[in-house]
Order: sequence, then structure tokens, then C-alpha cells
Amino acid sequence: MQPWLIALLCILAFVLFLFLLVYAPARPSKQKKAAFYGKNIAHRGLYEKDQSIPENSIPAFSRAVENGYGVELDVQLSRDGKVVVFHDDDLGRACGDARRVDEVDLEELKTLSLFGTDEKIPLFDEVLATIGGKTPIIVELKTGRRNKELCEKTLAALRAYTGGVCIESFDPTIVAWFKKNARDIFRGQLSQLPVEYRKIGKSPLLSFLLGTTALNLIARPNFIAYRIGKKAFPVRVAEFFGAVPVAWTSHDESTEKDFDVVIFEYYRPKTQYKQL
Repeated sequence: MQPWLIALLCILAFVLFLFLLVYAPARPSKQKKAAFYGKNIAHRGLYEKDQSIPENSIPAFSRAVENGYGVELDVQLSRDGKVVVFHDDDLGRACGDARRVDEVDLEELKTLSLFGTDEKIPLFDEVLATIGGKTPIIVELKTGRRNKELCEKTLAALRAYTGGVCIESFDPTIVAWFKKNARDIFRGQLSQLPVEYRKIGKSPLLSFLLGTTALNLIARPNFIAYRIGKKAFPVRVAEFFGAVPVAWTSHDESTEKDFDVVIFEYYRPKTQYKQL
């Protein structure tokens, strides 16, 4: 073999090594992913599009359990350090209050109505008690001002819970925290194309790093929950090397053919669409 060809092959092998060093996932065991594989997961509970049964509410979670679906939900901290289930950073869309969730104590949060209904913002512990181990839960940790505290308190709640659970976040440092402190928990990286991050004001560099899951280097997720549509090439590589493909957020059953777990809303799919 010619020396130049040997050198070229060595360079290509080194580039491939670096690529995998950055993007490779932590391939999960069959046992770790068993509770979620082939499941349809109700986004923020089985809520109504008109919010007559509000998202991330106790009735939405109860309906998901009753209908046999898994549950996806969002957690963040109140000002006084309570883990509450709520999606947005601020209370405007859901409660008509301009303040951030982390600027309000739990006692006051509990006085606010969700989307004009009689439902209130639930504590994470209340939701766990409602679900009671009857169906698997995907817990999304929201990025905030006290991420470490949120991680610690969420993990404490999960350790006291008996049932199928996993965590995910758009923030790779949160996923990395669980890699370091709770490697046994099925963990996932939420992501979307770089252009979507640019739309919400992220810098070009950060958009690229997040959208291509380049920070797998620190997080080593077991699954990647990617926005439905085109996928960045490194995400497909990570899936080839064992990252479980999870879809968000599906609006029809056609999504099932391309993903191993589907987070859905606004329709009623089968509860289980394939087996491990």
C-alpha cells in the first residue's frame, strides 16, 4: 500500500474517532428503555387543545393514566424552592400573570388559575402521587437560574417514587448532571435544528452546538428527543450508535414508523405501537 494512502486512512480514522468522541451517546440497556419503548406519551398529560382540561394539570395526568398512555411533564422551581409542574418560564400564557414562575412562592402560585379553569399549578409530588407508578413518565427539567437545586430536588422525588421514569432537558448541563449523579436513570437530550434555536435568539455558535447535539460530549444521553422533521446528520449518527430516537411533538400516527418513542398531543393513538 502506498505511504500516502496509509497516511490518508490514518487521518480519516482519526477524524472518525474525534467525531464519535463528540457525538456518541451512552447506549442504553434493554432494561433501561423497556418501560418507554414503543409507547405513545401524552405531551403535558392528556389535555384538550382548547385548554378546557389544561396542560400539566392533575386532570390531564389522570386522563393519560386512565387511557393507558405514558406522561410527559415539565418541572421547575418556585421562588421558595418547591418543584412545580409548569412549562413556560413565565405565567403569562397560562395564568395571565407577567411574572416568572421562579419569582413567585408556592402559596401564591396555588392561587392562580390555569387557563381560566378551576385547576391550579400542581407540585411535582402531587403529580407523582396521581400517576402512582401506573404509567411511565418523561420528566423535562426546564433551564432556570437554579439548575443544580432543581436537579437535586427532582432526583430526590424520583428516588422516592416507584414507577418507570426518565429525564430529559434542552440543557446539556442538566443531562450531564444526571449522567454524573444518577447514571441508572434513563436520560435524554431534547434538541431541534440549529435554525430553530436561531429563531429564539441563540447565537450562531450555540445554535450549532445545541442543534447538532455536539454537547453529547458532556451529557452522553441515552436517547435524543428531536423535533419532528429534518434531523441534523450527527443526530442520525448518534441514533446509529444506539441513542433511542424519540419524537416531539407528534400530531398524527405516521410518526410512529420512524421513532421508538412518540410524545404526542391532540389525537388518540394506540397506547403501544411496537414491542422491544
